[in-house]
Amino acid sequence: MIIYINDKPCEAQVGDLLLKVAQLHKSHIGCICGGNGICQSCFVYVKEGAECLSPPSKEEQAFISDKLFQEGGRLACRSVVVKEGTLRVLSRAEYLKRVVLGLSLKEFITYAQTIGYNVSTKLPDGAGNLFGRFKEGNLNPLDSLGKIGNGLAYGSLFASTTFMESFPFMQYPASLLAEGAKGLYTGTAAVVCNVSAGRLHLPGTESCGCGTDKTPVLESVKIIVK
Repeated sequence: MIIYINDKPCEAQVGDLLLKVAQLHKSHIGCICGGNGICQSCFVYVKEGAECLSPPSKEEQAFISDKLFQEGGRLACRSVVVKEGTLRVLSRAEYLKRVVLGLSLKEFITYAQTIGYNVSTKLPDGAGNLFGRFKEGNLNPLDSLGKIGNGLAYGSLFASTTFMESFPFMQYPASLLAEGAKGLYTGTAAVVCNVSAGRLHLPGTESCGCGTDKTPVLESVKIIVK
């Protein structure tokens, strides 16, 4: 089946997680917490085909108000495709971008009011949900930090890739900078390797083939104090 994420057609199958479908097809849906159901950056508006997704999870019920549910609000990290059909969703960022570009002050005010209402009414429930998951051992702090790191890394990579695709004329200067940085790093690694007689290597240069039996560049240093 085809899912339209921010109007981009993405191939999916029953059982797929909506967030993973977006990531696989590079159709932007936020995931700062790495899919832990914490940050709500993967919030989407389901514009068509809500019946194709799994029922709202406990996390969604804790973080999303009835008003946002009525507007099609879901968390992509908790929404699984359960049946085939036509499914269209917009990420929160895409929705807001269209509101701003549409220069609709009324729509922007309505959006801000809805988000403000959601935060004020669901903050206690959301905090309680997080505390409960920590208490039950369903949310590991270290694991969560790792997933947040992965989420930020994915977001950075996606942003840089999208930037290059949107502004192809920047690819050449960017590649020059990358090659320059690579050359500087390689040169520094060679100096460190030679001075330490092959005992020290910068990360990623361990297999430089220098061996450990090289004579150091500085064999000895004599200090004379008068």
